[in-house]
Amino acid sequence: MSARPGVRVWDLPTRLFHWLLAALFAFSWWSAENREMQWHYLSGITLLGLLGFRLIWGFVGASTARFAGLLRSPLRIADYPRGQHAKEPGHNPLGGYSVIALLLLLGAQVGSGLFATDVDGLESGPLSFLVSFDQGRMAADIHAVSFNVLLALIALHLIAIVFYLVFRRRNLVGPMVTGRDRSLDRETTPMQPASPTAFVIAAALATLLAWSASKGFGL
Repeated sequence: MSARPGVRVWDLPTRLFHWLLAALFAFSWWSAENREMQWHYLSGITLLGLLGFRLIWGFVGASTARFAGLLRSPLRIADYPRGQHAKEPGHNPLGGYSVIALLLLLGAQVGSGLFATDVDGLESGPLSFLVSFDQGRMAADIHAVSFNVLLALIALHLIAIVFYLVFRRRNLVGPMVTGRDRSLDRETTPMQPASPTAFVIAAALATLLAWSASKGFGL
């Protein structure tokens, strides 16, 4: 008997965003810790492009990637711990809000890095010329604090993955690799993919955003 193919839950752009984001976040930490600031700068600019893509994809992407599917009503959130809506394609009601929190914090992390200035004023973000030295130092402080808060949220994210695997016998990592969830019933409505044109436009705009920021938006 062949293995169940599973229900399509994640499209390729969303999966690539997820893994590239995780890799670049780790690389950004490594480059900062080792004072490889040129690499840190390039990693931050790439992260800005990824976040820009995810923002656009949240409106024009696949059904499970859209923000409309992440922001559930309070009633849905209250029902979920009691076993209601336990298996649906995409993020559960609580997970959707955690994704929004992570994206907002990543936005603060990357955005503050654009304006940050170090103590000596030698290593600065590409938009630091738009603010005073004190404001640049404040941005650097926000950059540091948001990183620590992000680490806490990432830890909670990993704990949730282990909880689902151990106590609910549901693998959340596999679908983010293959795009399919074998734990869902065949009657479950699968993800509705976006058009290739939407992907091309979102990727082009995100690339333009990252490149423009690296050039100080021509200011």
